Amino acid sequence: DDEVCVKELKGDGDFRSAECIEILKQADIVVTNPPFSLFKEFLSTLVENDKKFLIIGNVNALKYKECFALIKSNRMWLGASIHSGDREFGVPDNYPLEAAGCRVDAQGRKFIRVKGVRWYTNLEYSARYDKLPLYKVYTKEEYPRLDNYDAINVNKTCDIPMEYDGLIAVPITFMDKYCPEQFEIVGCSDNGAVPDKYKLPHFKRHNEPYLDGKKLYTRIFIRHRKPAK
Repeated sequence: DDEVCVKELKGDGDFRSAECIEILKQADIVVTNPPFSLFKEFLSTLVENDKKFLIIGNVNALKYKECFALIKSNRMWLGASIHSGDREFGVPDNYPLEAAGCRVDAQGRKFIRVKGVRWYTNLEYSARYDKLPLYKVYTKEEYPRLDNYDAINVNKTCDIPMEYDGLIAVPITFMDKYCPEQFEIVGCSDNGAVPDKYKLPHFKRHNEPYLDGKKLYTRIFIRHRKPAK
C-alpha cells in the first residue's frame, strides 16, 4: 500500500491536457480503458511518447489505418486474454442503463456489457508465439478466390490451409491467433494498404472484399512465412 500513489488532478483529467501529458512522461507502463471514441488519438499519444501500454479497445479498432500500421509493423498486437464474447464494465451512478446487457448488483453498482473488446499492447508475452495448428489442405473447390483480390477466402481461422503459398483473406478475429513467426500480414481491405499487384484491375476502386458478387466483411490479408534457410 505504501507504493500506491493516488494523485489529485488540478484540471479535468483530459489525457490531452498538458498536466496529464506531463504525468504520462513519467510513466513506465500505461494500463487503462480509454474512451473508445478517442481510441486512435489516445493510442497516438502513447506511441508519440514511446510508452509501454496495455489498453482496452473495440476489436474493430484494429482496422483503423493508424492502428493497423502498428500491427502490421509488429509494434502492437492483441493481448493474452479477452479473445471472444463480451465483457462487463462498471459505470458511474448517473449513467443511464439503456443497453441490452446491463445490471445493478446488490450494492447498487451499475454495470453494462460491451461486445467485441480486446486488449491492445506492445508488451511481450510468450503465448503470442504459439503457432496455430493447421490441418486443412488447399483445394480450389473449398477455397474460392475473391472477385477483386488475388487471394483465397477463409471464413474461419482454423480453416487456413497448410503450406498454401499465396495470399489468404481471413476475418479480423484471426488476430486473436496471429503468430508473427508463422504468418506475414500483407494488408487489410479497410484502410490497410494492400499492394496493387494483389488487386484485380476491374475492381480496383473497390477495397471491400467481394465473393461471387457479394460484399464480405473486412478481411486481413496474410501469407505463410517461408522457413528460414
